[in-house]
This record gives sequence, structure tokens and C-alpha cells, in this order.
Amino acid sequence: MAAYTIKNQDGRAKSAVFETVHGTIETPVFMNVGTAAAIKGAVATTDLQEIGTQVELSNTYHLHVRPGDQVVKEMGGLHKFMVWDKPILTDSGGFQVFSLAGLRKIKEEGVYFSSHVDGRKIFMGPEESMQIQSNLASTIAMAFDECPPHPATRDYMQKSVDRTTRWLARCKKEMARLNTLPDTINKEQLLFGINQGGTFADIRIAHAKEISDMELDGYALGGLAVGESHEEMYRIIEATVPHLPLEKPTYLMGVGTPANILEAVDRGVDFFDCVYPTRNGRHGHAYTNFGKINLLNARFERDGKPIEEGCQCPACKTYSRAYIRHLLKAKEMLGLRLLVLHNLYFYNTMMEEIRSAIRENRYKSYKKEKLEGFDRGVDG
Repeated sequence: MAAYTIKNQDGRAKSAVFETVHGTIETPVFMNVGTAAAIKGAVATTDLQEIGTQVELSNTYHLHVRPGDQVVKEMGGLHKFMVWDKPILTDSGGFQVFSLAGLRKIKEEGVYFSSHVDGRKIFMGPEESMQIQSNLASTIAMAFDECPPHPATRDYMQKSVDRTTRWLARCKKEMARLNTLPDTINKEQLLFGINQGGTFADIRIAHAKEISDMELDGYALGGLAVGESHEEMYRIIEATVPHLPLEKPTYLMGVGTPANILEAVDRGVDFFDCVYPTRNGRHGHAYTNFGKINLLNARFERDGKPIEEGCQCPACKTYSRAYIRHLLKAKEMLGLRLLVLHNLYFYNTMMEEIRSAIRENRYKSYKKEKLEGFDRGVDG
């Protein structure tokens, strides 16, 4: 079991340290998403070190399909394969199986589906997901869960959550077995369980209580940011988090915008991941303390300022808005790379500020100031 120690609480916001076999994670933390063992936008792991990344997130389903988890295992595991010495979290593949696979059959043993790459038939259940993640040798493995559609009926949601609980018990048993095998690369792999229940607060709470008793290494809220309003999402987080163990990390999966993160931290969440900073960067959008700007806009054509004054990211330290805009217009990959680096640096730096604010008992005022800055939208 990894050691998770809360350093300070400011209201429900908490800042902690989480010690793992691959190093210590300071929370709240934003995990930089490298789905197929790389951050989209030509970002190397050496870049991640430079921009203050603590945790990299890769995906079980994608790596199972290509290059194959057995290949990664033969190459010494994900850390050696991608040359990254800090923690890695692997998503179980559940979300991709339910969102990408098209035709699929959900059975008690698991899910039968076709690969989105070459159409070959694949079966994935709790044991298979754990075996793939063990081969990848990530620091933290996520339990295999069913990702119910939004919206779903109450009856479907309850049945789905019950199945997720049964699958979680199987994940835990299989993880314990795998961690004892002689050829397992990371015998201290951690397991996070996933809370489901859509926007039904009572189902969420009952499920949170049930999985809390299973004594896992951490707990995630899944099935949010899938179409419900931000207000609904905050309501569910607020209702559910108090029923998850305070002394374990709480992870809000796939969320979100800087404002989403600020609000969720205030409700007790301390792990986040989202494709927004990389995806938006690849579309010409930069995150700043005065909101998001679109560098494709004509007004930046002759703008000699950096994306954001005072930013210490590799893009802002060297290049102007005008040059980055030119790169984007000319379809030069460097433009995308610089914007992705800027956005990830912005997120990682915001998390540092959040940790400091919580530890200094000024989180409420920090959050208010930050949100007001985003809303003001003045770019100097």
C-alpha cells in the first residue's frame, strides 16, 4: 500500500503527498495525458520533465491494441519503453471499450468487441484489464468498470453499478495474484476503484460506501463530464466525495477545464486528467490566466508579445504570438508543439499554485481571484 499523507485541509480542499514506488506525487495533481505512451503534439518525456509534470497517464486499451502490452512488457514496462522515471497511471480501457468499440456485447464475464484499429475481435474483462496493466507495469492501475451511457435510466444505472462492483472485486483479486508472480515487473502496482452512478446521487453514495469497504489504494469518480451540466457534475462530486475515504486519493476522471478543476478541488478531489490542454493546443487555443485565447485570430498576426507575459514555459520564454500564429497557419508542427507545451505548463503551474494556496489556508480567495481572471478575459 502506498502512503498518502494529508499535509493540510482548507475547507474540503486537501493537499497531500502520495508516495509510490516511482516517486512522490504532490496533490492536487493534474496528470498529463499520453494515451498511446506519448503526449499528442510531438512532446517528449524530456519535455514533461521540463514543464513540471508529476504523473503521466496512458491507456490500457490503446496500448493493448498497439503495439501490444506483451511488447511493452518485453521492453521492460512502460517506464523503460517511453523513458519516464516518474509515476504513470493507466486507465483500465473501460471507457474506450464503451466509447470507441461500436458493436459490443456486455456479459458478466466482461465485454466482447472489435478493435477500432483493425476490426479484430477482442475480449476484455476485469482479469484481462489487470493482466494488461500488469504487463505495462504502471504505478497505478484503474479497475475495469462499465461506463454507462448518459443519460441512462435509473434501473439500467443500478444494474450497471452492481456489475462494476462485482468486477472491482475480481480486479482486486487478480491484481493481488499478479503482484506475487516472479515475472511481474512492478510488484507494487496500486489499484484505484471507480465510483459510478451517473447523476443519481443516492446510487453514487451507496456505491461509494460499498467500494470504500474494499480497502483500495485510491478512489475515482467515473462517468462524469459525459454530457451533464457543470452544475450537475459539481452536485454529484459534492454529494459523493464525503463518502469516499478521506485518507485515500480521490480522482475525478476526464475533467476538465481550469474552472472545473478549481471547483472540484474545493469539493475534496485531488487527482485530475483531461485531454483539453493538448487537444485545444493542437487547435490553436492557449490557456492563460485571462482565459483561453485563439492564436489563429487575425489580431495576433503582428503581436510581438508572448502567449502570456511572465509565463516560463518553453514557448513563452522564446517566441511571440505572431510567430506561433504563423506556424499554425503554415501547418508547421512546431506551432502545435509549442501550444501543447504552453498549455500543459499552464495546468501544471496552476496545480502548484493550488497546492500552495491550500497549504497556506487561502484557497477560497485564490479560487475567486483565478476564476475572476478567467472571466475578465483581458490579454494585456
